[in-house]
Amino acid sequence: MNNAVLNSMTDAERRLIAQTTPAALTLLDEEELLDLHGRIRRARTKYVKNYRQAASARVTQRSSRGTAHAENQRSRDKAEVFELSLARVSRHVAKSASQAAAALKAERLEAAREQSRTPARPTAPRPRTKTPTPSNKRTTTKTTGGLKKDASSRAQGARRQAKRDAR
Repeated sequence: MNNAVLNSMTDAERRLIAQTTPAALTLLDEEELLDLHGRIRRARTKYVKNYRQAASARVTQRSSRGTAHAENQRSRDKAEVFELSLARVSRHVAKSASQAAAALKAERLEAAREQSRTPARPTAPRPRTKTPTPSNKRTTTKTTGGLKKDASSRAQGARRQAKRDAR
């Protein structure tokens, strides 16, 4: 990072950047990393927005993008510093999340192993009773994929038959 850019930042911005050093990031847990990630992202977005708005305003004044480019260096540099910091924090968030996921998976596997080690209590099988079906009820298999569609098809067939019977 450019020291001139860091010196042009406010104390709060310098403290925010200092929290993204590798030594400082290792001390944070996942929740604190996510909080820091959000604060860095907001700062980066602020300076990117400031840079774009100022650049677009200067283009109309200077009549070209090339001449307006140089006058907006400070916001562009700050946005770049916050972008690099955001990338560092994002990598640590990803690393922390994968470690948490691995720990959770190991915990679930251990719980499953523990459950399989304990013998299951035998249960008495339930007697199976067959429920009588009325003989006049027509049993059909669903072939079209939906109850509403089946009902529609039956109704359509009934209308066709009624039309034939009316002749």
